Amino acid sequence: MDPVGLIIWLIVGGIVGWLASMLMRTDAQQGLLLNIVVGIVGAFLGGLLFSRFFGEGTINNNPLDLGSILVSLLGAIVLLAIVNLFRRGTVR
Repeated sequence: MDPVGLIIWLIVGGIVGWLASMLMRTDAQQGLLLNIVVGIVGAFLGGLLFSRFFGEGTINNNPLDLGSILVSLLGAIVLLAIVNLFRRGTVR
């Protein structure tokens, strides 16, 4: 991956992680680095779970495609729901 692609991937991953944390109300617990990790790992999870249903890739494949961002966002939300389930005993 070229350096510009890596920077775009990190920025989009951070935005996806931040949006997911806002929707799941975990934003106060997360910083920038954790938002990036949630976005990228959520993109991987979204690719496994949702890319076949929607026919889209993830930000790991095409970071500037709206469908890829939405699939990655869904994956990040699922990831945060799983983390909340283990941490608090509830999805939210």
